[in-house]
Amino acid sequence: QVQLAESGGGLVQAGGSLKLSCAPSGHSFDYFNVAWIRQAPGKEREFLTRIEWSGASPYYADSVKGSFTISRDNIKNTVYLQMNSLKPEDTAVYYCAASGLVSSRVRDNPYWGQGTQVTVSS
Repeated sequence: QVQLAESGGGLVQAGGSLKLSCAPSGHSFDYFNVAWIRQAPGKEREFLTRIEWSGASPYYADSVKGSFTISRDNIKNTVYLQMNSLKPEDTAVYYCAASGLVSSRVRDNPYWGQGTQVTVSS
């Protein structure tokens, strides 16, 4: 069982930046594709971005393209989400999730963290 843990969430003003981190416990990220998914209050989970285990071919949803950047450091066994130009509508719980599949669907990710809250004030 792969257990994930996110960190780096918090409160930020609109236009600000945050960097989230995701790391597994007791397991390597080797050969896992890792995604960031968020859920705003009263809304469905939204797939934001994904990076393959090699670091190649990151995928971004249109809603975050150009403002969010996913990266990974396989030596540190950590995946990051750099979020710039944050807006109040980016307020949500942000989850990292891992899968052996290269997919942009929420349901294709069997391993999840507990989530970290990001709140963007106007």
